[in-house]
Amino acid sequence: MPAAPARIRLLVVDDHTLFRRGIVALLGLEPRLQVVGEAGDAGQAQRQARELQPDLILLDNHLPGVNGVDALAGLREVAPRAKVLMLTVSEDEQDLAAALKAGARGYVLKTIDGPDLVRAIERTMAGDSVVSPELTAKLVAAFQALHAAPGAPAPPEPAAAEPLDTLSPREREILGQIARGASNKEIARELGIAETTVKIHVQHILRKLGLSSRVQAAVYASERQRG
Repeated sequence: MPAAPARIRLLVVDDHTLFRRGIVALLGLEPRLQVVGEAGDAGQAQRQARELQPDLILLDNHLPGVNGVDALAGLREVAPRAKVLMLTVSEDEQDLAAALKAGARGYVLKTIDGPDLVRAIERTMAGDSVVSPELTAKLVAAFQALHAAPGAPAPPEPAAAEPLDTLSPREREILGQIARGASNKEIARELGIAETTVKIHVQHILRKLGLSSRVQAAVYASERQRG
């Protein structure tokens, strides 16, 4: 009788305890997977990775102190055989490009459902590069930027885009809530997401629009609505 295939050994890294425990419980139901450790920040992740030598590290980007992308080099150093799959709320193309450049083998959003996450883990272990479908176009742009030939002429500059067009649908939704004066807590309750997730989206909105405060964002949104 042939031996059962070895299970994929996972390290789950996310600073939101409830979300992390939920992921651990979900993946623990899969006979092909084995969660061998979990961590809430980059330091814990590096210690666990060195000790446990997992096959795959499921890594959030927004961690306290050192973020996930910046932690990648250290994780790969202490666990060189481990593949890294980013699991994050960020739809930002700069975060995507930075993760791929740092050595992540995949990048999926936390909106992914359970069966698709399991498939993403298995595909990553099989050597595929896995990216959420919503980010496919951004992946192409990131790939082109990362692999442009040295000395090659730069592509023509595209026409300047309206900053509002750079926002994802979720970011536009949150910007509309900001324009109505809603707090992060109120936005989280209205959209059914974590307050910390709202904060991350607000940071991305401010950066993409070149603004420094929620007040400026509210004024910006209100002016565009009147226009």
